[in-house]
Amino acid sequence: MPVISVPQDFNEDELYVDLRSIFGHSLFLKCEGFNFAGSIKLKAATEMVAAAERDGVLIPGSILVESSSGNLGVALSMIAASKGYRFLCVTDSRCNLSTRRLMEALGSQVHVITEPDAAGGFLGARIDHVRALCASDDRYVWLNQYANPGNWEAHYRRTAPAIAAAFPQLDVLFVGAGTTGTLMGCARYFCEWHRPVRVVAVDSAGSVTFGGPPGRRMIPGLGTSVRPPLLDESYVDDVVRVEEADTVRACHRLAGSGFLFGGSTGTVVSGAMDWLARRDARELTAVAIAPDLGERYLDTVYQTNWLRDLYGEDVLGADELPAGSRAV
Repeated sequence: MPVISVPQDFNEDELYVDLRSIFGHSLFLKCEGFNFAGSIKLKAATEMVAAAERDGVLIPGSILVESSSGNLGVALSMIAASKGYRFLCVTDSRCNLSTRRLMEALGSQVHVITEPDAAGGFLGARIDHVRALCASDDRYVWLNQYANPGNWEAHYRRTAPAIAAAFPQLDVLFVGAGTTGTLMGCARYFCEWHRPVRVVAVDSAGSVTFGGPPGRRMIPGLGTSVRPPLLDESYVDDVVRVEEADTVRACHRLAGSGFLFGGSTGTVVSGAMDWLARRDARELTAVAIAPDLGERYLDTVYQTNWLRDLYGEDVLGADELPAGSRAV
């Protein structure tokens, strides 16, 4: 029986869902949302805060500040509350209302950017706001999840080894690409492993992470409007881009079987199923990482009026998950 004294000490790391009965392909979904922060971002947040403390950057009286679309902001809010730091999250208008309220309930400040930068989109505008805050007051400490090596090191040390221990015959791993911390940590680990593992990045259509023009993205989590400094494409074997309508359908298909996951998970599952459908995957051992759960998406991904306004009346009309993702 686990007994903890701080919330970041608990993380259920051994739960997988076999999606064969739902989607027709064997895919083991590693569930990362069962901790007090509700997402995989707890691992990166814990590592980055600990490193900043070890390096003497984060000291009593410091004010943590970070740009986040939501989940990392919640994780840092939780850690800041447990350690006695102040935290200011810079997010944008796409952040779920429940996520913003959760950060505020934990004692954090939230600044919401409402206008995107002409070149860098909402992410560029958020980063500019963070830089302005840091220039105005030297108490601010920006962890910079987009370039902080602690982001990927957390997954190199924890997430990837846990998958390797559970699936010693792993053939392919699907990882969503946001800051690319999870992707880079897992890819680096399996690049050194005793057997070859194909690492497939799953990105949102309209993201510029792997090139291409920017496009509208309304579901926070995966994808970027500025290429992440952490990304090293030499570690990535394939990239699959997923349309947001397919993300929505994957989420609802999972929910129809009793599994309420978040938008990032829906994107990863949709991309993985598209990749598997294009190959003879019957003998492959495949794992995908589910970054989050679905409660924070009840007003968006699981809200009919929101979906119809953005994606049309028939977004949920198909009985089967469409092959709308495009491998690149």
